[in-house]
Amino acid sequence: MRWFIPLLVLAACDDGASDPVVDAAIDAAVIDAQVEQPIRRARVTHDFGEVPMQPFEEITNCVAWTLDNDEAIYVERIDFDSTGGFHHSNWFVVPETQYEGPDGFFDCRERGFDELSSAVTGTVIFAQSTQSHFETQVLGEGVVIKVPPRHKVVAGTHLLNLSAAPINTGLKLHFELIHPEDVQVVVAPFRLDYHDLQIPPLSVSRFRMDCDLTTPYAQQTGRPLDLKLYYVLPHFHELGDAFEARIFGGPRDGEVLHALEQFNAEPNGKAFNPPIDLTGATGLSMTCGYDNPRREPVGYGIGDQEMCVMLGFADSPILMDAGVREDTEMVSDENGVMRFTGPCVVTPVPKNAAQTMPSAAELAAPMYVPPSDPVPDDPSNAPDCVEPPADAVYDGPVTVEALRTQIFRPGCTFSACHATSTSAGGLDLSGEDVAEVLRTHVPTGNTDLKLVEPGDPDASWLYQRVSTCNPVDADGAPVTHMPLNAPRLLAPEAIALLRDWIAAGALD
Repeated sequence: MRWFIPLLVLAACDDGASDPVVDAAIDAAVIDAQVEQPIRRARVTHDFGEVPMQPFEEITNCVAWTLDNDEAIYVERIDFDSTGGFHHSNWFVVPETQYEGPDGFFDCRERGFDELSSAVTGTVIFAQSTQSHFETQVLGEGVVIKVPPRHKVVAGTHLLNLSAAPINTGLKLHFELIHPEDVQVVVAPFRLDYHDLQIPPLSVSRFRMDCDLTTPYAQQTGRPLDLKLYYVLPHFHELGDAFEARIFGGPRDGEVLHALEQFNAEPNGKAFNPPIDLTGATGLSMTCGYDNPRREPVGYGIGDQEMCVMLGFADSPILMDAGVREDTEMVSDENGVMRFTGPCVVTPVPKNAAQTMPSAAELAAPMYVPPSDPVPDDPSNAPDCVEPPADAVYDGPVTVEALRTQIFRPGCTFSACHATSTSAGGLDLSGEDVAEVLRTHVPTGNTDLKLVEPGDPDASWLYQRVSTCNPVDADGAPVTHMPLNAPRLLAPEAIALLRDWIAAGALD
Protein backbone atom coordinates (compact mmCIF):
# COMPACT_ATOMS: atom_id res chain seq x y z
CA MET A 1 0.00 0.00 0.00
CA ARG A 2 2.87 2.41 0.73
CA TRP A 3 3.88 2.57 -2.94
CA PHE A 4 0.48 4.09 -3.86
CA ILE A 5 0.33 6.86 -1.24
CA PRO A 6 2.35 9.51 -3.19
CA LEU A 7 0.28 8.91 -6.32
CA LEU A 8 -2.95 9.36 -4.37
CA VAL A 9 -1.65 12.53 -2.75
CA LEU A 10 -0.69 13.99 -6.15
CA ALA A 11 -4.12 13.11 -7.52
CA ALA A 12 -5.80 14.84 -4.58
CA CYS A 13 -3.79 18.02 -5.12
CA ASP A 14 -4.37 18.35 -8.86
CA ASP A 15 -7.53 20.48 -8.64
CA GLY A 16 -6.84 22.02 -5.25
CA ALA A 17 -9.94 20.38 -3.77
CA SER A 18 -10.27 17.70 -1.15
CA ASP A 19 -11.93 14.47 -2.28
CA PRO A 20 -13.47 12.51 0.64
CA VAL A 21 -12.98 9.21 -1.20
CA VAL A 22 -9.32 9.92 -1.84
CA ASP A 23 -8.82 11.16 1.72
CA ALA A 24 -10.30 7.95 3.08
CA ALA A 25 -8.02 5.89 0.80
CA ILE A 26 -5.00 7.84 2.02
CA ASP A 27 -5.95 7.35 5.67
CA ALA A 28 -6.50 3.62 5.16
CA ALA A 29 -3.18 3.29 3.35
CA VAL A 30 -1.29 5.11 6.10
CA ILE A 31 -2.92 3.00 8.81
CA ASP A 32 -2.20 -0.20 6.88
CA ALA A 33 1.45 0.81 6.42
CA GLN A 34 1.84 1.53 10.13
CA VAL A 35 0.41 -1.78 11.31
CA GLU A 36 3.25 -4.21 12.05
CA GLN A 37 2.99 -7.45 10.16
CA PRO A 38 2.93 -10.56 12.39
CA ILE A 39 6.42 -12.02 12.76
CA ARG A 40 6.94 -15.43 11.20
CA ARG A 41 10.45 -16.18 12.47
CA ALA A 42 12.82 -14.90 15.13
CA ARG A 43 16.31 -15.52 16.41
CA VAL A 44 17.39 -16.07 20.01
CA THR A 45 20.97 -16.39 21.12
CA HIS A 46 22.90 -17.18 24.28
CA ASP A 47 26.51 -16.50 25.22
CA PHE A 48 27.81 -19.15 27.62
CA GLY A 49 30.95 -17.16 28.38
CA GLU A 50 34.54 -18.40 28.37
CA VAL A 51 36.23 -21.44 29.84
CA PRO A 52 39.92 -21.06 30.84
CA MET A 53 42.07 -24.07 29.95
CA GLN A 54 45.63 -24.90 30.87
CA PRO A 55 48.09 -26.35 28.32
CA PHE A 56 47.01 -29.84 27.19
CA GLU A 57 44.10 -29.80 29.65
CA GLU A 58 41.07 -32.04 29.07
CA ILE A 59 37.71 -31.13 30.63
CA THR A 60 34.49 -33.13 30.61
CA ASN A 61 31.65 -31.05 31.98
CA CYS A 62 28.08 -29.93 31.33
CA VAL A 63 26.47 -26.60 30.53
CA ALA A 64 22.93 -25.21 30.92
CA TRP A 65 20.84 -22.35 29.52
CA THR A 66 17.38 -21.71 30.98
CA LEU A 67 15.19 -20.44 28.16
CA ASP A 68 12.45 -18.95 30.40
CA ASN A 69 9.96 -19.89 27.69
CA ASP A 70 6.38 -19.65 28.93
CA GLU A 71 5.20 -21.21 25.68
CA ALA A 72 6.49 -23.84 23.28
CA ILE A 73 8.99 -22.76 20.63
CA TYR A 74 9.78 -24.45 17.31
CA VAL A 75 13.45 -24.45 16.26
CA GLU A 76 14.18 -24.72 12.54
CA ARG A 77 17.87 -23.81 12.63
CA ILE A 78 20.68 -24.07 15.22
CA ASP A 79 24.05 -22.34 14.95
CA PHE A 80 26.94 -23.48 17.13
CA ASP A 81 29.80 -20.99 17.49
CA SER A 82 32.92 -21.70 19.57
CA THR A 83 36.40 -20.22 19.59
CA GLY A 84 38.06 -23.64 19.71
CA GLY A 85 38.80 -26.31 22.28
CA PHE A 86 35.36 -27.97 22.07
CA HIS A 87 36.12 -31.49 20.91
CA HIS A 88 32.51 -32.61 21.03
CA SER A 89 29.19 -31.75 22.66
CA ASN A 90 25.71 -33.31 22.75
CA TRP A 91 22.74 -30.98 23.30
CA PHE A 92 19.26 -31.57 24.78
CA VAL A 93 16.28 -29.69 26.14
CA VAL A 94 14.81 -30.89 29.45
CA PRO A 95 12.25 -29.55 31.96
CA GLU A 96 13.58 -26.66 34.04
CA THR A 97 13.35 -28.76 37.21
CA GLN A 98 15.78 -31.37 35.87
CA TYR A 99 19.47 -30.98 36.80
CA GLU A 100 18.63 -28.07 39.07
CA GLY A 101 21.25 -25.41 39.58
CA PRO A 102 22.52 -22.16 38.09
CA ASP A 103 23.10 -21.75 34.36
CA GLY A 104 26.58 -22.03 32.91
CA PHE A 105 29.16 -24.80 33.11
CA PHE A 106 28.84 -27.39 35.89
CA ASP A 107 30.05 -30.82 36.99
CA CYS A 108 27.84 -33.40 35.23
CA ARG A 109 28.10 -35.92 38.07
CA GLU A 110 27.03 -33.47 40.77
CA ARG A 111 23.63 -33.00 39.07
CA GLY A 112 23.31 -36.57 37.78
CA PHE A 113 23.36 -35.67 34.09
CA ASP A 114 22.54 -38.58 31.79
CA GLU A 115 22.10 -38.41 28.03
CA LEU A 116 19.46 -41.12 27.64
CA SER A 117 17.21 -39.75 30.39
CA SER A 118 17.63 -36.26 28.90
CA ALA A 119 16.44 -37.54 25.52
CA VAL A 120 13.43 -39.27 27.10
CA THR A 121 12.28 -36.48 29.44
CA GLY A 122 12.95 -33.79 26.82
CA THR A 123 14.54 -34.33 23.45
CA VAL A 124 17.85 -34.16 21.56
CA ILE A 125 18.38 -30.89 19.70
CA PHE A 126 21.94 -30.90 18.34
CA ALA A 127 25.30 -32.68 18.28
CA GLN A 128 28.56 -30.99 17.39
CA SER A 129 30.79 -32.49 14.72
CA THR A 130 34.17 -33.48 16.12
CA GLN A 131 36.26 -30.35 16.76
CA SER A 132 34.06 -28.16 14.61
CA HIS A 133 34.34 -24.47 15.54
CA PHE A 134 31.24 -23.21 13.74
CA GLU A 135 28.33 -25.35 12.61
CA THR A 136 24.80 -24.92 11.32
CA GLN A 137 22.06 -27.53 11.61
CA VAL A 138 19.06 -27.04 9.30
CA LEU A 139 16.81 -30.07 8.81
CA GLY A 140 14.56 -28.53 6.16
CA GLU A 141 11.93 -25.87 5.66
CA GLY A 142 9.29 -26.29 8.35
CA VAL A 143 11.15 -29.27 9.87
CA VAL A 144 11.65 -28.42 13.53
CA ILE A 145 12.73 -29.51 16.96
CA LYS A 146 10.08 -28.66 19.53
CA VAL A 147 11.02 -27.11 22.87
CA PRO A 148 8.02 -27.44 25.23
CA PRO A 149 7.18 -24.69 27.75
CA ARG A 150 9.52 -24.07 30.71
CA HIS A 151 12.39 -26.11 29.37
CA LYS A 152 16.13 -25.46 29.41
CA VAL A 153 19.03 -26.34 27.16
CA VAL A 154 21.62 -28.69 28.64
CA ALA A 155 24.67 -30.33 27.09
CA GLY A 156 27.47 -32.68 27.89
CA THR A 157 30.71 -31.12 26.60
CA HIS A 158 34.19 -32.50 26.07
CA LEU A 159 36.95 -29.89 25.85
CA LEU A 160 40.59 -30.40 24.84
CA ASN A 161 43.38 -27.84 24.80
CA LEU A 162 45.89 -29.51 22.53
CA SER A 163 48.41 -26.68 22.62
CA ALA A 164 51.28 -25.90 24.98
CA ALA A 165 49.75 -22.52 25.83
CA PRO A 166 46.77 -21.63 28.02
CA ILE A 167 43.59 -20.56 26.23
CA ASN A 168 40.20 -19.02 26.99
CA THR A 169 37.56 -20.57 24.78
CA GLY A 170 34.06 -19.14 24.29
CA LEU A 171 30.76 -20.62 23.21
CA LYS A 172 27.51 -19.23 21.76
CA LEU A 173 24.35 -20.97 20.62
CA HIS A 174 21.71 -19.47 18.32
CA PHE A 175 18.19 -20.73 17.62
CA GLU A 176 16.08 -19.65 14.66
CA LEU A 177 12.41 -20.06 15.50
CA ILE A 178 9.41 -20.21 13.18
CA HIS A 179 5.71 -19.52 13.72
CA PRO A 180 3.71 -22.64 14.64
CA GLU A 181 1.66 -22.20 11.45
CA ASP A 182 4.83 -22.84 9.42
CA VAL A 183 5.68 -26.12 11.16
CA GLN A 184 5.40 -29.17 8.90
CA VAL A 185 7.21 -31.86 10.91
CA VAL A 186 8.36 -32.21 14.53
CA VAL A 187 11.28 -34.64 14.36
CA ALA A 188 12.39 -37.27 16.86
CA PRO A 189 16.04 -38.27 17.48
CA PHE A 190 17.62 -41.70 17.17
CA ARG A 191 21.15 -43.02 17.71
CA LEU A 192 23.36 -45.80 16.33
CA ASP A 193 26.41 -46.59 18.48
CA TYR A 194 29.11 -49.24 17.96
CA HIS A 195 30.21 -49.37 21.60
CA ASP A 196 32.17 -52.63 21.54
CA LEU A 197 35.19 -51.15 19.77
CA GLN A 198 38.50 -53.00 20.10
CA ILE A 199 40.74 -51.52 17.41
CA PRO A 200 43.88 -53.64 16.92
CA PRO A 201 47.33 -51.96 17.00
CA LEU A 202 49.19 -51.10 13.79
CA SER A 203 46.14 -51.85 11.68
CA VAL A 204 43.48 -50.57 9.32
CA SER A 205 40.07 -51.80 10.42
CA ARG A 206 36.35 -51.51 9.70
CA PHE A 207 33.51 -52.02 12.22
CA ARG A 208 30.03 -52.59 10.75
CA MET A 209 26.62 -52.92 12.37
CA ASP A 210 23.39 -53.88 10.57
CA CYS A 211 20.40 -52.80 12.65
CA ASP A 212 16.96 -54.39 12.17
CA LEU A 213 14.56 -51.60 13.14
CA THR A 214 11.37 -53.23 11.85
CA THR A 215 10.64 -55.54 14.79
CA PRO A 216 11.11 -53.06 17.67
CA TYR A 217 9.36 -50.36 15.63
CA ALA A 218 6.32 -52.58 15.04
CA GLN A 219 6.25 -53.71 18.67
CA GLN A 220 6.20 -50.11 19.89
CA THR A 221 3.96 -48.51 17.25
CA GLY A 222 1.82 -51.38 15.94
CA ARG A 223 2.75 -50.67 12.32
CA PRO A 224 5.54 -51.47 9.82
CA LEU A 225 8.66 -49.33 9.64
CA ASP A 226 7.68 -46.10 7.90
CA LEU A 227 9.92 -43.43 9.37
CA LYS A 228 11.33 -40.65 7.19
CA LEU A 229 14.94 -39.70 7.69
CA TYR A 230 15.86 -35.98 7.68
CA TYR A 231 19.41 -35.80 9.05
CA VAL A 232 22.41 -37.89 10.10
CA LEU A 233 25.66 -36.89 11.82
CA PRO A 234 28.66 -39.21 12.36
CA HIS A 235 31.08 -38.96 15.26
CA PHE A 236 34.51 -40.49 15.74
CA HIS A 237 37.97 -39.25 16.65
CA GLU A 238 41.54 -38.85 15.50
CA LEU A 239 42.03 -42.37 14.13
CA GLY A 240 38.84 -42.36 12.08
CA ASP A 241 39.45 -42.57 8.34
CA ALA A 242 36.11 -43.77 6.96
CA PHE A 243 32.38 -43.66 7.63
CA GLU A 244 29.32 -45.03 5.83
CA ALA A 245 25.61 -45.09 6.54
CA ARG A 246 23.43 -47.24 4.28
CA ILE A 247 19.89 -48.52 3.96
CA PHE A 248 19.72 -52.09 5.26
CA GLY A 249 17.33 -54.56 3.61
CA GLY A 250 14.39 -54.06 1.30
CA PRO A 251 14.38 -52.91 -2.34
CA ARG A 252 16.98 -50.17 -1.66
CA ASP A 253 19.36 -52.41 0.31
CA GLY A 254 22.91 -51.04 0.32
CA GLU A 255 22.00 -47.52 -0.86
CA VAL A 256 24.58 -45.11 0.59
CA LEU A 257 23.08 -42.30 2.65
CA HIS A 258 26.26 -40.62 3.87
CA ALA A 259 29.95 -41.40 3.44
CA LEU A 260 33.27 -39.87 4.48
CA GLU A 261 36.63 -40.99 3.15
CA GLN A 262 38.61 -39.29 5.89
CA PHE A 263 37.72 -37.45 9.02
CA ASN A 264 38.28 -33.73 9.48
CA ALA A 265 37.18 -30.75 11.55
CA GLU A 266 34.40 -29.78 9.17
CA PRO A 267 30.67 -29.95 9.97
CA ASN A 268 29.83 -33.45 8.79
CA GLY A 269 26.07 -33.63 9.32
CA LYS A 270 23.96 -34.33 6.24
CA ALA A 271 20.35 -33.23 5.72
CA PHE A 272 18.03 -34.99 3.27
CA ASN A 273 15.62 -32.95 1.17
CA PRO A 274 13.35 -34.67 0.38
CA PRO A 275 13.66 -37.01 3.38
CA ILE A 276 14.69 -40.64 2.98
CA ASP A 277 11.57 -42.81 3.26
CA LEU A 278 12.56 -46.11 4.92
CA THR A 279 9.22 -47.80 4.15
CA GLY A 280 10.01 -51.34 3.00
CA ALA A 281 13.55 -51.34 4.42
CA THR A 282 14.74 -53.48 7.31
CA GLY A 283 16.71 -50.72 8.97
CA LEU A 284 20.08 -48.97 8.81
CA SER A 285 23.68 -50.06 8.47
CA MET A 286 26.68 -48.10 9.81
CA THR A 287 30.41 -48.65 9.28
CA CYS A 288 33.29 -46.81 10.97
CA GLY A 289 36.87 -47.21 9.78
CA TYR A 290 40.13 -46.60 11.64
CA ASP A 291 43.83 -46.35 10.85
CA ASN A 292 45.65 -47.11 14.10
CA PRO A 293 49.42 -46.43 13.94
CA ARG A 294 49.85 -47.03 17.68
CA ARG A 295 51.47 -50.10 19.19
CA GLU A 296 48.56 -50.63 21.56
CA PRO A 297 44.87 -51.40 20.97
CA VAL A 298 42.32 -48.59 21.17
CA GLY A 299 38.89 -48.96 22.76
CA TYR A 300 35.71 -46.93 23.11
CA GLY A 301 36.04 -43.71 25.09
CA ILE A 302 37.12 -40.08 25.19
CA GLY A 303 40.61 -38.57 25.06
CA ASP A 304 42.91 -40.76 22.97
CA GLN A 305 40.28 -43.51 22.62
CA GLU A 306 37.71 -43.78 19.82
CA MET A 307 33.98 -43.71 19.15
CA CYS A 308 31.60 -44.81 16.40
CA VAL A 309 28.27 -43.00 16.74
CA MET A 310 25.60 -41.62 14.43
CA LEU A 311 22.87 -39.22 15.54
CA GLY A 312 19.80 -38.92 13.37
CA PHE A 313 16.54 -36.99 13.22
CA ALA A 314 13.45 -38.58 11.69
CA ASP A 315 9.70 -38.19 11.36
CA SER A 316 8.98 -41.01 13.78
CA PRO A 317 6.47 -41.69 16.58
CA ILE A 318 9.22 -43.19 18.80
CA LEU A 319 12.87 -42.77 19.75
CA MET A 320 15.34 -45.56 19.03
CA ASP A 321 18.74 -46.27 20.58
CA ALA A 322 20.60 -49.00 18.70
CA GLY A 323 24.10 -50.39 19.00
CA VAL A 324 26.63 -53.17 19.32
CA ARG A 325 27.36 -53.67 23.02
CA GLU A 326 29.27 -56.98 22.97
CA ASP A 327 30.20 -60.11 20.99
CA THR A 328 32.19 -58.34 18.25
CA GLU A 329 33.99 -60.78 15.98
CA MET A 330 36.39 -60.47 13.07
CA VAL A 331 34.80 -61.65 9.83
CA SER A 332 37.73 -61.12 7.43
CA ASP A 333 41.31 -59.87 7.11
CA GLU A 334 41.97 -59.14 3.46
CA ASN A 335 44.06 -56.61 1.54
CA GLY A 336 45.38 -55.14 4.76
CA VAL A 337 41.94 -54.33 6.19
CA MET A 338 40.53 -56.14 9.24
CA ARG A 339 36.71 -56.27 9.24
CA PHE A 340 34.59 -56.70 12.37
CA THR A 341 30.89 -56.91 13.14
CA GLY A 342 28.58 -57.59 16.07
CA PRO A 343 24.88 -57.96 16.91
CA CYS A 344 22.89 -54.72 16.88
CA VAL A 345 20.49 -54.40 19.81
CA VAL A 346 17.67 -51.86 19.35
CA THR A 347 15.88 -50.20 22.27
CA PRO A 348 12.65 -48.41 21.29
CA VAL A 349 11.59 -45.58 23.60
CA PRO A 350 8.21 -43.81 23.60
CA LYS A 351 8.42 -40.21 22.48
CA ASN A 352 7.82 -37.59 25.14
CA ALA A 353 4.11 -36.75 25.27
CA ALA A 354 4.94 -33.05 24.85
CA GLN A 355 6.56 -33.69 21.44
CA THR A 356 3.43 -32.96 19.42
CA MET A 357 2.53 -30.74 16.50
CA PRO A 358 1.36 -27.19 17.37
CA SER A 359 -2.07 -26.92 18.95
CA ALA A 360 -4.98 -24.97 17.48
CA ALA A 361 -4.39 -22.24 20.06
CA GLU A 362 -0.72 -21.93 19.03
CA LEU A 363 -1.64 -21.77 15.37
CA ALA A 364 -4.07 -18.93 15.98
CA ALA A 365 -1.88 -16.91 18.36
CA PRO A 366 0.93 -14.47 17.53
CA MET A 367 4.39 -16.01 17.46
CA TYR A 368 5.94 -16.36 20.91
CA VAL A 369 9.62 -15.45 21.34
CA PRO A 370 11.44 -16.07 24.65
CA PRO A 371 14.09 -13.72 26.11
CA SER A 372 17.42 -13.55 24.28
CA ASP A 373 20.90 -12.16 24.60
CA PRO A 374 21.63 -9.46 22.00
CA VAL A 375 21.37 -11.07 18.58
CA PRO A 376 24.38 -10.34 16.33
CA ASP A 377 23.79 -8.39 13.12
CA ASP A 378 25.70 -10.95 11.06
CA PRO A 379 23.22 -13.75 10.39
CA SER A 380 26.05 -16.23 9.87
CA ASN A 381 27.36 -15.57 13.40
CA ALA A 382 30.85 -16.38 12.15
CA PRO A 383 33.39 -14.18 13.93
CA ASP A 384 35.49 -11.83 11.87
CA CYS A 385 38.82 -13.21 10.70
CA VAL A 386 41.69 -10.93 11.72
CA GLU A 387 45.16 -11.30 10.23
CA PRO A 388 48.13 -11.18 12.62
CA PRO A 389 50.04 -7.92 13.03
CA ALA A 390 53.35 -7.78 11.20
CA ASP A 391 55.20 -7.31 14.49
CA ALA A 392 53.68 -10.35 16.24
CA VAL A 393 56.29 -12.17 18.33
CA TYR A 394 56.67 -15.75 19.48
CA ASP A 395 58.29 -15.70 22.92
CA GLY A 396 60.13 -18.99 22.99
CA PRO A 397 62.66 -21.20 21.18
CA VAL A 398 61.88 -21.50 17.45
CA THR A 399 62.10 -25.27 17.01
CA VAL A 400 60.34 -28.10 15.22
CA GLU A 401 59.07 -29.33 18.58
CA ALA A 402 57.49 -25.93 19.17
CA LEU A 403 55.78 -26.23 15.77
CA ARG A 404 54.39 -29.62 16.79
CA THR A 405 52.96 -28.48 20.13
CA GLN A 406 51.84 -24.97 19.17
CA ILE A 407 50.53 -25.50 15.62
CA PHE A 408 50.45 -29.01 14.19
CA ARG A 409 49.04 -30.97 17.11
CA PRO A 410 46.22 -28.53 18.06
CA GLY A 411 45.46 -27.24 14.57
CA CYS A 412 46.40 -29.84 11.97
CA THR A 413 46.76 -33.42 13.15
CA PHE A 414 44.26 -34.10 15.93
CA SER A 415 41.31 -33.57 13.62
CA ALA A 416 42.86 -36.27 11.41
CA CYS A 417 43.24 -33.97 8.41
CA HIS A 418 47.02 -34.35 8.40
CA ALA A 419 47.77 -37.25 10.74
CA THR A 420 47.22 -40.57 8.94
CA SER A 421 48.13 -42.50 5.82
CA THR A 422 45.07 -40.93 4.17
CA SER A 423 45.95 -37.36 5.18
CA ALA A 424 44.43 -34.53 3.17
CA GLY A 425 46.61 -33.75 0.16
CA GLY A 426 48.96 -36.55 1.25
CA LEU A 427 50.44 -34.24 3.90
CA ASP A 428 51.10 -36.08 7.19
CA LEU A 429 52.36 -33.72 9.89
CA SER A 430 52.41 -36.24 12.72
CA GLY A 431 55.77 -37.94 12.12
CA GLU A 432 59.22 -37.36 13.56
CA ASP A 433 60.47 -36.23 10.13
CA VAL A 434 58.00 -33.35 9.89
CA ALA A 435 60.68 -30.77 9.00
CA GLU A 436 61.79 -32.84 6.01
CA VAL A 437 58.15 -33.37 5.01
CA LEU A 438 57.53 -29.61 5.04
CA ARG A 439 60.59 -28.91 2.89
CA THR A 440 59.91 -31.62 0.29
CA HIS A 441 56.14 -32.06 0.10
CA VAL A 442 54.60 -30.84 -3.18
CA PRO A 443 51.26 -29.05 -2.61
CA THR A 444 48.30 -30.59 -4.43
CA GLY A 445 46.46 -27.28 -4.83
CA ASN A 446 46.71 -24.80 -7.69
CA THR A 447 49.82 -22.92 -6.60
CA ASP A 448 53.29 -22.22 -7.94
CA LEU A 449 54.68 -21.89 -4.42
CA LYS A 450 56.53 -24.55 -2.49
CA LEU A 451 54.89 -25.72 0.70
CA VAL A 452 57.85 -24.26 2.59
CA GLU A 453 60.54 -22.11 0.95
CA PRO A 454 63.41 -22.01 3.50
CA GLY A 455 64.29 -18.41 4.27
CA ASP A 456 61.16 -16.90 2.67
CA PRO A 457 57.85 -17.17 4.56
CA ASP A 458 55.93 -15.08 1.99
CA ALA A 459 56.91 -17.54 -0.76
CA SER A 460 55.72 -20.52 1.31
CA TRP A 461 52.25 -21.89 0.56
CA LEU A 462 51.85 -23.17 4.12
CA TYR A 463 52.48 -19.70 5.56
CA GLN A 464 50.04 -18.12 3.11
CA ARG A 465 47.29 -20.56 4.14
CA VAL A 466 47.68 -20.06 7.91
CA SER A 467 48.46 -16.32 8.03
CA THR A 468 45.93 -14.93 5.52
CA CYS A 469 42.15 -14.75 6.01
CA ASN A 470 41.44 -14.93 2.29
CA PRO A 471 44.31 -16.71 0.52
CA VAL A 472 44.13 -17.17 -3.25
CA ASP A 473 45.58 -19.75 -5.62
CA ALA A 474 47.74 -19.22 -8.71
CA ASP A 475 44.72 -18.01 -10.70
CA GLY A 476 43.58 -15.60 -8.01
CA ALA A 477 40.68 -17.86 -6.97
CA PRO A 478 39.91 -17.91 -3.23
CA VAL A 479 40.90 -20.94 -1.15
CA THR A 480 40.18 -21.66 2.50
CA HIS A 481 42.57 -20.59 5.19
CA MET A 482 43.83 -23.13 7.69
CA PRO A 483 43.01 -24.71 10.12
CA LEU A 484 40.02 -25.98 8.20
CA ASN A 485 36.61 -24.78 9.45
CA ALA A 486 38.22 -22.48 12.03
CA PRO A 487 36.56 -19.06 11.64
CA ARG A 488 39.65 -17.43 13.06
CA LEU A 489 43.31 -17.86 12.23
CA LEU A 490 45.80 -19.34 14.65
CA ALA A 491 46.98 -17.09 17.48
CA PRO A 492 49.35 -14.35 16.23
CA GLU A 493 52.24 -15.76 18.28
CA ALA A 494 51.77 -19.21 16.70
CA ILE A 495 51.82 -17.70 13.21
CA ALA A 496 54.92 -15.73 14.21
CA LEU A 497 56.55 -19.01 15.27
CA LEU A 498 55.97 -20.52 11.81
CA ARG A 499 57.17 -17.33 10.12
CA ASP A 500 60.36 -17.22 12.18
CA TRP A 501 61.09 -20.94 11.65
CA ILE A 502 60.78 -20.61 7.87
CA ALA A 503 62.76 -17.34 7.84
CA ALA A 504 65.58 -19.02 9.79
CA GLY A 505 65.92 -21.69 7.10
CA ALA A 506 63.30 -24.28 8.11
CA LEU A 507 65.91 -26.32 9.93
CA ASP A 508 65.55 -29.67 11.71
